Amino acid sequence: MANISEPRDTRPPPAWMLLRECAALMARFYRAFGAMGERGPADGPKLMVIPGFLATDRTTLGLQRALAEAGYRVTGWGLDLNSGARADTIERIVERLERFGAGEPVILVGWSLGGIYAREVAKTRPDLVAKVVTMGSPFSGNRRANNVWRLYELVAGHPVDDPPIATVLEEKPPVPTLALWSRQDGIVAVDCARGEAGERDHHVELDCSHMGFAVSARAFPGIVEAIRSFAPPSSHEEERAA
Repeated sequence: MANISEPRDTRPPPAWMLLRECAALMARFYRAFGAMGERGPADGPKLMVIPGFLATDRTTLGLQRALAEAGYRVTGWGLDLNSGARADTIERIVERLERFGAGEPVILVGWSLGGIYAREVAKTRPDLVAKVVTMGSPFSGNRRANNVWRLYELVAGHPVDDPPIATVLEEKPPVPTLALWSRQDGIVAVDCARGEAGERDHHVELDCSHMGFAVSARAFPGIVEAIRSFAPPSSHEEERAA
């Protein structure tokens, strides 16, 4: 149990916010219907959306459409249900990325657990990744500072803080890394999704629920703009700032 003196942003959101998340997802379930596959202009920047825990490419279909309409060549991860980390998860995403990118670095947009995967892929194969964008992803701090860790352990079959991926989650990938987070997130503690300096290059606060990152049309313009405008400091600017 969290100490009462602990800052609120490092604790799991209150239970009532989790109930709101479930309602938000069900109310927008209709966005999951439609054709699957690559979408957007053939010559647009390539972008892959990786779904969160217990989600699929259909769950993120609304976001994929919004990104395609914004000019990106978009695909899902193509690996069906995200039921938790497996020993070969990163390898399988890399294989998909190689085929989709065909020699061109790809933008990885990962929702929740999908953002953890995106960061790990970029650490493993930075040559395949143009930049990483996480959305409500708990890559920083306490692995149990969220409202689904017990369910995760039940489904995935391993402790949430001991996944079958040998890594330090907080370690920043060697590519431009943007963290999108929200104070309205009913699943992940704010600090865990926002991260600290040195764990990501930049962060942007959005006004949406955790589920909203993937399913809310109100959130999509902010996500698109954040991805489009994200340009980390050049090495010269970093040296001058230091």
